[in-house]
Amino acid sequence: MSLNKNLVAQRFAKAGQSYSEHAIVQKQICQNLTVLLQQFCPTTMSRVFEIGCGSGNLTRLIAASFQIEELILNDLYADVQQHFNHQENLKWLIGDIETLAFPQQLDMIVSGSALQWMQDLPLVLQHCHAALNEKGWLCFSTFGPRNLIEIKELTGQGLSYWSIENWNNALTQAGFEVLHLSESEAQLYFDSPKAVLQHLKATGVTATAQHRWTKQTLQQFYQDYDRFKHAEGYSLTYHPIYCIARRIK
Repeated sequence: MSLNKNLVAQRFAKAGQSYSEHAIVQKQICQNLTVLLQQFCPTTMSRVFEIGCGSGNLTRLIAASFQIEELILNDLYADVQQHFNHQENLKWLIGDIETLAFPQQLDMIVSGSALQWMQDLPLVLQHCHAALNEKGWLCFSTFGPRNLIEIKELTGQGLSYWSIENWNNALTQAGFEVLHLSESEAQLYFDSPKAVLQHLKATGVTATAQHRWTKQTLQQFYQDYDRFKHAEGYSLTYHPIYCIARRIK
């Protein structure tokens, strides 16, 4: 599927204010990733680069957990900088990371829930490998094939996600040693299918949507969503994948 990165940027920019409040799962994922970073990685680093910093959920956690001399943040659009007024020693690389030159001599590259938006992941991994110092760290969370499975089943829309096996193979081929690779599933429950769509819009996750809702298709969607109704409410599945890898050659 071809992604319109400008549209992705617009949708996330629009959701910028509501993201922090509604991105419950993404916040938890950032916390889980930080725990893994603390288990595996050194506490002091010179240069760290974050791909897709968004509103800064992961940025703040790593800034509080590690001593970092220089923290370089990337996102698609400059508006994200408004979330970071209080942060010191930050540098910025704004734009589509697939078209930008990576910063070099990095001790670590981190990313929270952003790599699933990449069109050419093997190339991104090559760039990560080249940008890292010897034995530098590549640590990230992303999403697996069952992510938002309800939406994909009902609309046919969604990203093409790599499985944990895909990641393991690609990282090994790119010259990384995989020290940790795990996956989990989390369900959120909502009072109505409409509330599901509102949640997705508030978190910018609808950035791929080619779907043009009409009154009729919306009603059909609400009706079809009944198959995902449980005692707790209407489910929405998240499928996070966590990785801690290290450059070995």
